[in-house]
Amino acid sequence: MSLNQPTIAIHGGAGTIPAAALDQAATDAHHAALRAALEAGWKILAKGGPSLDAVAAAVMALEDDPLFNAARGAVFTSDARLEMDAAIMSGLDHAAGALAGICGPRNPILAARAVMESSGTVLLTGQGALEFLATQNIEIMPPEYFTTERRLDALHLELARRAAGAPDTRSDADRHGTVGAVARDAAGNLAAGTSTGGITAKRPGRVGDTPIIGAGTYADNATCAVSTTGTGEVFIRFTAAADIAARIRYAGQSLEQAARDVVAELLAHGGDGGLIALGPTGQAVLPFNSTGMYRGFAGPDGILHTAIHREPYRTAC
Repeated sequence: MSLNQPTIAIHGGAGTIPAAALDQAATDAHHAALRAALEAGWKILAKGGPSLDAVAAAVMALEDDPLFNAARGAVFTSDARLEMDAAIMSGLDHAAGALAGICGPRNPILAARAVMESSGTVLLTGQGALEFLATQNIEIMPPEYFTTERRLDALHLELARRAAGAPDTRSDADRHGTVGAVARDAAGNLAAGTSTGGITAKRPGRVGDTPIIGAGTYADNATCAVSTTGTGEVFIRFTAAADIAARIRYAGQSLEQAARDVVAELLAHGGDGGLIALGPTGQAVLPFNSTGMYRGFAGPDGILHTAIHREPYRTAC
């Protein structure tokens, strides 16, 4: 990948279907969805558009696809409700916007951007967030739009397991998932965005790392842009995304070393998952400590690279 050029990286969450259970049709479908998201963001960058626009476009494509745990494919709380989180951040000036515990915006990432640009705040939650969004040009959808049979089945199975006191043998795909994107535009500006439905059968009101600036989402032109996915509580406690920037800024670590070390150290504290990160020159790193992470990147050549587990990347133009 060439440096000092527009670049984008995405993830569809560390909540992947186990390799042994992922048949060819499902594999191809996930790769196609990842390519579509990459292409949506890359087209903006290729025309000289800003990284914030590219990040929003890529995340929107993932939010619109029920394969992923965000917006249309979001998981349910223990009381069968939908509570979604999202955040976006600009590396140029550290402007940021986030929402937590909401259901309504078709694309929570656009709602987060509205918070960043029009609310005078950084993080809004629940009813107050929805009241603000009613004043914005944000498409609102009924709960039925976000409801999928797959996620309802996962909820019912988990509630039955808890009632029976059985051990938790669910796959990552049945427990959690997140989507995100990071980008560098032709002007050298970084941006990051993340969106999630949270954890299947989570406690109502639970908020993970996604909307917490510095934990699940972070962007700083001088160091990196980061979007994480995994065990949110651990990523919050160790401010995972901002920790990568700090290691670069104060310890002189490379982006790759900082990102991989943080992911490895989080595992020691029960932090299962991964992240995507871009540096100021457009270098992309996509480390994870889980069995897999839906992910991809595209550099100046426009070639799309996607992967699910630890297999070689698929490439497409």
